Amino acid sequence: MIPKEILDKIDSNRKRYVDELAGFLAIPSVSTYSHHRADVRRAGEWVLHQVKRLGFQGGLFETGGHPVVFAQRCPHPDRPTLLVYGHYDVQPPEPKDEWVSPPFTPSIRDGYIYARGASDDKGQFFTYIKAVEAVLAVAGELPINVKILAEGEEEIGSPNLPAFLKKRRDDLKADAMAVSDGAQFARGVPAITYGLRGLSYFQLDVRGPRFDLHSGSFGGLVTNPALALSSILAKLKDENGAVALPGFYDDVVELEEWERREMASLPFDEEDLKRYLGVKELDGEKGYTPLERKTARPTLDVNGIWGGFAGEGAKTIIPARAGAKISMRLVPNQTPKRVNALFEGHVRTLVPSGIRVDVKELHGAEPVLIARDLKEIQAASRAIQVGFGKTPVFIREGGSIPVINIFKERLGLEAILMMGWGSPDDGAHSPNERFHLEDFHRGIRAAAALLYELL
Repeated sequence: MIPKEILDKIDSNRKRYVDELAGFLAIPSVSTYSHHRADVRRAGEWVLHQVKRLGFQGGLFETGGHPVVFAQRCPHPDRPTLLVYGHYDVQPPEPKDEWVSPPFTPSIRDGYIYARGASDDKGQFFTYIKAVEAVLAVAGELPINVKILAEGEEEIGSPNLPAFLKKRRDDLKADAMAVSDGAQFARGVPAITYGLRGLSYFQLDVRGPRFDLHSGSFGGLVTNPALALSSILAKLKDENGAVALPGFYDDVVELEEWERREMASLPFDEEDLKRYLGVKELDGEKGYTPLERKTARPTLDVNGIWGGFAGEGAKTIIPARAGAKISMRLVPNQTPKRVNALFEGHVRTLVPSGIRVDVKELHGAEPVLIARDLKEIQAASRAIQVGFGKTPVFIREGGSIPVINIFKERLGLEAILMMGWGSPDDGAHSPNERFHLEDFHRGIRAAAALLYELL
């Protein structure tokens, strides 16, 4: 159990922690933009400085893209080791004109800190650094071994992380990994995530004539690529909201009754969700509740669509090309490899004559399930109780975190502790991203308690 003096230390430094977080958030470490490359490195150097002054040994390790920060303080050869993962890169801030305050000028309003990266993931990751600092300040040494790994490419799919993990596999050995890059189930309902959906992501490029045509002169003579694309997309789901790819559900592990009962017991407010989303009705696969569809059933969605003239006024053309981006969320035991083959095969059967379709795989991730009875998971539950004053609920998350699969595969880690300190309404990836300062503070307390609960 964590000594009370450490929690008191955390409580007495709240303002300083927020001031330091603001300095971190002010660095525009947008990993997808080449003109922010130096800023991404600066954010990595900032993290390294923070952990080195706490006595961690490590460095900034080069990759084929942005660098990885890896550092460790491992004084106990006979005690458990916790690997803390986070990322210091952030999403682009656009559209900037929708921000109330500039995205890289942190602003505190109504108990929140607003900035790009506040919740995803700088604010949540920083809680572990402050937790370690508080423990060392009071106890003089950590109760367990701690390794910290922070990357600068999570927001672009972590393309260079697998090679780094392979090269540093022995250095990264740990008994458990902590990841706080998500959210509580709801405001004031802390959670441990034990399941993630996987992902298959495609781009369709539909081509017809070799250039745009005058619709008056050539209408009725050629297949319109925009209409062809629309027809293909419309046939990817059926009238019951189910994905229409033959064989898509063959490998799906159905929800067990205990899991459905547990989901039904969670404080999920459908009317609140509709108000938040600005919709009158929720839709989806028939036979499942909104929460089941949101977190634990496979899906298919069109993420973007383009083609033809979309400017002001009118331009009467038959477009030469059209396109769409399509994602599918996967559940155990689906795999991107099999689903990708099913998707491409089905699309090929829907292509009308006179049209060429290129099917391009963009991204993928395996679904994840973590055993809830692991002793490390139970330790995380006790730590959250200390930090948030409530026993966490266990949830499955509808999104994907590809790095979780990478760590499982490359390091053989099973005890992956996914504990989100943020809230579902923090606006990650959106304008006016924010992090509630009370949750930031509670996260520091929980992270510090975890170091003792894992002992």
